[in-house]
Amino acid sequence: MGRSSPRTDSDDDNAAAAATTTSGNNDQQQHPHSIRDRFRFKRNPNHTQDKTQTKPSLHRYLLRHRHVNSTPSAANAATSGPRFNRKGFSSLFPFRGAYLLYFMIFLAVFAFAMASMVLQNSIASVFGAERGRPIREELRFGSRLKFVPDQVGFGDGLDGLRSTPRFGVRPPRIGLILGNMAKDSQSLLLITVVKNLQKLGFVFKIYAVQSGNSHSLWEQIAGQISILGQEQYSLIDWSIFDGIIADSLEAKEAISSLMQEPFHSIPLVWIIQEDSLANRLPVYVERGSENLLSYWKSVFSRANVIVFPDYTLPMLYSVLDAGNFFVIPGSPADVWAVEAYSKSHEKYQLRKENGFLKDEIVVVVVGSSFFYNELSWDYAVAMHDVGPLLIKYARRNSVEGSFKFVFLCGNSTDGYNDALQEVASRLGLLEGSVRHYGFNGDVNGVLLMADIVLYGSSQVEQGFPSLIVRAMTFGIPVITPDFPIIKEYVAEGAQVIFFQKDNPEGLSRAFSLFISNGKLSKFARTIASAGRLRAKNMLALDCVTRYARILENVLNFPSVALLPGPISQLQQVSWEWNLFRKEIDLGTGDILNMDEWGTSTSSRNSSVVDLLEEEFTKNITQNENWSADQDTISELDWDVLPDIESSEEYERLEMEQLEERMDGTFGSWDDIYRNARKSERFKFEANERDEGELERTGQPVCIYEIYSGSGAWPFLHHGSLYRGLALSSAARRLRSDDVDAVSRLHLLNYTHYRDILCEIGGMFSIANKVDNIHKRPWIGFQSWRAAGFIVHKC
Repeated sequence: MGRSSPRTDSDDDNAAAAATTTSGNNDQQQHPHSIRDRFRFKRNPNHTQDKTQTKPSLHRYLLRHRHVNSTPSAANAATSGPRFNRKGFSSLFPFRGAYLLYFMIFLAVFAFAMASMVLQNSIASVFGAERGRPIREELRFGSRLKFVPDQVGFGDGLDGLRSTPRFGVRPPRIGLILGNMAKDSQSLLLITVVKNLQKLGFVFKIYAVQSGNSHSLWEQIAGQISILGQEQYSLIDWSIFDGIIADSLEAKEAISSLMQEPFHSIPLVWIIQEDSLANRLPVYVERGSENLLSYWKSVFSRANVIVFPDYTLPMLYSVLDAGNFFVIPGSPADVWAVEAYSKSHEKYQLRKENGFLKDEIVVVVVGSSFFYNELSWDYAVAMHDVGPLLIKYARRNSVEGSFKFVFLCGNSTDGYNDALQEVASRLGLLEGSVRHYGFNGDVNGVLLMADIVLYGSSQVEQGFPSLIVRAMTFGIPVITPDFPIIKEYVAEGAQVIFFQKDNPEGLSRAFSLFISNGKLSKFARTIASAGRLRAKNMLALDCVTRYARILENVLNFPSVALLPGPISQLQQVSWEWNLFRKEIDLGTGDILNMDEWGTSTSSRNSSVVDLLEEEFTKNITQNENWSADQDTISELDWDVLPDIESSEEYERLEMEQLEERMDGTFGSWDDIYRNARKSERFKFEANERDEGELERTGQPVCIYEIYSGSGAWPFLHHGSLYRGLALSSAARRLRSDDVDAVSRLHLLNYTHYRDILCEIGGMFSIANKVDNIHKRPWIGFQSWRAAGFIVHKC
């Protein structure tokens, strides 16, 4: 109707918008469940609005920009063309120029991060991530466990005392208690430590729980050895020593005697190398054996320092931790185990039994063995780093020579082998080129079969990894990350080859140095030979010096004792292999009963743990039986019940009659009963004293033996000439007329003054109103240590 107005660009835009809206509405009617409508954020959320509604500013800008830069025909074609051609992909990227470059860089970084996360999750799932769920809830990926001891064992040692004048007359004395005397790695460590401490000026007196094959060796080192029987623990005066060193759990009985006064304050260093008790602790917790756990906690808390040879044992014994745990790594157990294993096994025979050919190069990938049962991240990262090596050396038609990669991780029954085979198939590796062996199998045999050992752990170890020590001792070339603890003991390019952590290219370069024409290179054999020589005594110096530092910080050095020499005197330290060479070379003695950790099986099966467990179990059973017997009512009980009831009725009537006859009030029956009991106790003690006085009738002198704890009871005399004088009320003997010094001199109630006065405080207590206690013309005082010294010398 009427004349048409000229068509403008804005009309074209409106027409295009109307066409687009109409088309969208038609699509919605034909397809009510379009895929686009299922997304939370839609490209055009206002597609149902009116045609005349204004378009978004970004769409208007793009459309206007397209019309300006194109020809009219092209613009009309774009306007009238399909919807896809109108908007195109440019609507998704509103950036231009430098902003587009920044956006693409951000997108690439984001995609890389997401791909890394997906890769890590997929590797972890292949290695059985569900098995490690309980531990990873507390230990996140990328974190590590670290044992941090308390202040025990730390300090400046004797540097302060050496700077002051000192007039000592005797060397520092140490009592050494041996739990077992087998010829094993534990004895090798302790003999080496003792011989080097003797060079510093320490003097040792050795006690042994039982004799063994190393008895003659210990006699050569420290003279006569006292074998302790069950009744002899209480007859040793431990106060003559400046400190005590106990070895093994078997020394528990001797430590029990050190828990009593006056020996409770003597410094004690307890070396525990067994895991027998640690294996039983979870069982005690599960059974609810609180009495047994409490007993072991009290024994462990007696020691000033408990020394472990590696960082796994403190974790296993954490239930008993009293803040006195300390680790001195460097035990010769790994070298000993390899030496003993090599005497009875041959490399190529083991390879034949396990299906490896003589010309194949076997690469064993090892890692941290601390969480091999639960945590698989360590080996997931190892697979990520070793992946390029697998692709290069284990794929079909890759290089000359045949390579086999063995992963030493987990247990053989946990499905790790299936996971490794799945990874191998994904990478397209040859069948059988990747194998798995568990730590519950023959670990030494796997290492001995290897041509190259690759340490692929991502965990930074606190101590030198034991598997690397064993591999070096076997004479196997080792490739390891450049961890500080490893670089501290071995030299790069001389004993091992380092590569930068999480650097697959550096690992490939290091690995290529060991390969020449599909075989081990001459350089690899040189590294292996130098590593074997280095591993034998590599950790001895640090181990001995740390023990010396512990003694300096823990032991008491009275004014009469000379100070030991400075630790810097120990420059060249090696294990005393010459004392055990015959047994190692011939495979005799305790070598026949060694486990894979270099320890005698007789010492690992701790008898004291089993005996104590049986004793507590027997006591619990007896208590339960006694309770059951008491709760059961017998026929005899029913027979005497009427008599009991009649007796109670008679007593009740009698008490009522007595109350009626009493005129005054004397308080409650509880007070009367309490006063009567107190009077009887005083009368009993007075009678005991009277009997003691009768024994001393006619004696011109009475000697008071001063003591401060139950540990001194076996050293006190019995007879009319002597009488005990206890510096503590709780320390008095039960059936004797000993004098309580605290009741006569209340000042001794305070620990501060009692420690200052010591035995003189007992003399003051007798002097206080002496006529009330002493009626002899002469008086004498003697310390319990006098008798204890005589018993000790005998």
